[in-house]
Amino acid sequence: MIRGRKSLACLLSAVAVVSTVASPLSAYANTSSNFAYRRQVIALSGIMPTTGGMAEKVTRAQFAEMLVRASAYRSVLTKTSNVSVFADVKSGDAYAASIRLAAEQGWMTGYLGGKFKPSEPVRLNEAAKGVLGLLGYTAEDFAGDQFNKRMAQYANSDLNENIGYSDPQTELTKADCVNLFYNLLKAKQKSGTVYAGVLNAEVDSNGEVNALKMADNTTRGPKVAESRTQVDNIIPFRLDDATIFMNGREVQKEALYAAAAQYAVIYYSSQTKTVWAYNADTDSDADKRVARGVVEAIYYQNTNTLTPSAVKLDDGNVYQLNSTEMQFVFSVYGSVKVGDHVVLIYQVAGSGAATEDGEASQSFSVVDYVEP
Repeated sequence: MIRGRKSLACLLSAVAVVSTVASPLSAYANTSSNFAYRRQVIALSGIMPTTGGMAEKVTRAQFAEMLVRASAYRSVLTKTSNVSVFADVKSGDAYAASIRLAAEQGWMTGYLGGKFKPSEPVRLNEAAKGVLGLLGYTAEDFAGDQFNKRMAQYANSDLNENIGYSDPQTELTKADCVNLFYNLLKAKQKSGTVYAGVLNAEVDSNGEVNALKMADNTTRGPKVAESRTQVDNIIPFRLDDATIFMNGREVQKEALYAAAAQYAVIYYSSQTKTVWAYNADTDSDADKRVARGVVEAIYYQNTNTLTPSAVKLDDGNVYQLNSTEMQFVFSVYGSVKVGDHVVLIYQVAGSGAATEDGEASQSFSVVDYVEP
């Protein structure tokens, strides 16, 4: 049995500031100073995959799935549909269920002849209709001039922030959709409430989406996986549908499986279909790392207190216990004792440069643990 406690807000503190490497882009939408943060928020939300080139065009089928994943219907989304709504979308197609839901809700419409044209690029005016539908606007709100009134509301709701296209027929890229759905999360619904609440997120005092709050609401873990089979047994959803972070970087499932061949600590959110994994990679560019070993010693603040200050593993390293929660775990009242096997998730502080005594100036602070 694996025991532990959830401390994802600490584990994700680096995620919001880690910049992912994007392809060279020319569109105005991708030059935003906070695009890296926006991209991470959308990845955490599970609305769309953010791996690969941001300049790739988004198809109508892909956008239909984004709309559903950004809605309250995300929890009931399946890959296939029992009903074929359009002549060119079979019930077993990958995006069939998303297309059916998007059409039923009026977020997207088909073409004459009963076709949806799923492989065609989604255009700005189509995307604007979709996100305005999520905000609660219907055709009745734009009576008399559907097209122009809808595009005006799109601008008035600040859904065009960092997108900036003037031509409604512009074909959208993945980067455009990152900005569009980030703007959606910040926007107010027709009812007056901020849309972020639909995904259990919130907007801070600066009007930006709080990524850590979004992720921490529905997260489970930590759990240790030591094989591909254990990864699949731990995570209750398909990794093909998930957004995966390994040591703070977004990766494909193969990287997670490879890490688990040694061992990896896993957190996951079923609601957002997001996985956060950490391993003992000391060259990790994330500020959270993992250590596994036997507790050799527990140090205390002084001889007159029962509050532990640090723990030493048989790897020779000493890990600081700076939080009340972690101090309790390793105290006389806690569950971890000298001689126990434990996995520590820790944060690295300091420059790593050597002191006059030849010791590294880095310190390791425990933020979470798993006890086999």
